[in-house]
This record gives sequence, C-alpha cells and structure tokens, in this order.
Amino acid sequence: MVTLSPSSLPPAYLGSRGDRAYPMHDGRPLGETDYHRQVIIDLIGALKIHFAGQPVYVSGNLLLFYEPGNKRRHVSPDVLVTRGLPPGPRLNDLVWQEGKPPDLVIEVTSKTTRHAVLRRKFLVYQDKVRVPEYFLFDPLGDYLEPRLQGFRLHGGKYVRIRPLHGRLASKQLSLALEAQGNALRLIDQKTGQPLLAPRELAERAADELASERAARTRDKQEIARLRDEIVRLRKQHSTTVLSTPNF
Repeated sequence: MVTLSPSSLPPAYLGSRGDRAYPMHDGRPLGETDYHRQVIIDLIGALKIHFAGQPVYVSGNLLLFYEPGNKRRHVSPDVLVTRGLPPGPRLNDLVWQEGKPPDLVIEVTSKTTRHAVLRRKFLVYQDKVRVPEYFLFDPLGDYLEPRLQGFRLHGGKYVRIRPLHGRLASKQLSLALEAQGNALRLIDQKTGQPLLAPRELAERAADELASERAARTRDKQEIARLRDEIVRLRKQHSTTVLSTPNF
C-alpha cells in the first residue's frame, strides 16, 4: 500500500472528495436486516455528532480502494473513522489520496456475510489497508460468540482486544463499545454515558418539549383554579359582610 502524509499531497488531492473514475457502489444493500441497518445508521450518526467540529472523517457503506489504479481492490466498511481528515461527503475513499487508512472499522455482521467478514475483509484490513482497530458485531447473535469482538494491530497482526466489564476499549476513539440487546453502544469512558444517535436525540427533545408543554398546561390550570378560588372567596366575603347585622 502507498502511504502519503496529507502535507505531502498536492492541493488538487486535498480539495478532492473521491474520484469518479472509481466505482461508487457495489450494489449491495446497507445491512442485511432492519436491525443491521439501524445499528450502522446509529453508529455513524452518533460518531458524527461526537466528533463534530473536529478533523475527523466518519462514514460507512462506502467503497474504500487501497491499490492505486486497481478498481477491483476495494472493501466497503459498514462504519469507518479516520482522524486527521476533514469531514464531508466523499464519492469513495481512496486511501492513497486521503493520505492514511481509517483508524477504525466496524463491521455489522450476519450469517450471510460471515465468510467475507471473517476471512477476506479481516485479511484486507490487517495486511493491505492496515486499519489499527477492527470491530465485529453480530446484532442477532446468529453465529459470532461473543457477539462483539475487537482486534488491534500489534506487530503487523490483529490481536484480540480483551473485554473489561463487558466492554471493549477503543484507543483510536477513546470510547468503549458495548453490546446492548440488538444495539451496539459507544460509551464515553469519562462519564460512562452512551453516545446518542440523532434519532435518540430527536426523541429526547420531543419528550422534553412534551414535558414542557404539559408543565405549562398544568401551570395554566393551576392559575385558573387560583383565580376561581379568589373570586369565590371574594364573593363569600361580600356575602358575609352584607349579612352581618348592625347594632
């Protein structure tokens, strides 16, 4: 693989976002099931929010080419993160053009993709692209045991990452990964809180808005009740004064 530093690339490369001369899709769907698709979408969304404003490129389901001029040498990571690159849309990911490979790849696997993920992709990420960290997640628990596995390059080969309290630490992200039901959570190791996907943030905002509206409604009802009570007391006071005999 050709490795170039971003500072050594000509301006034309730095301003580019992929290359139309290379394919932009492989015709395969995003995820095998609704569960797989949701995991991929949530991970990409949560990572983009987490790294917003930073030079970190987050993407997925994108063709990544690792041999200049060879249109057949590509993989399509479900989720990829590359630190030090400007965010923004790409037509594809040309490793030699970007100047570095992804720092992390996550594959959301199933029975139908296990051979490609465990054999071909594993070796490509290890030997060709040289991705520092590689994670596998089987949301339905169809074949992978444990369902979440991680590997880190050490001496040119992938070494399994040992779990700690049911989580796998990512040095590249400074986050932890944890399987929760059919979902794969990214955990902030400082706060212990999961990163929220855009849909979850939207749901939280909707819940907070509904709570605020309910609180305002209760306040209005309470104000109306107090006004009625004041009117009643005034009437009662007036009646009492008028009915009191004068001596």
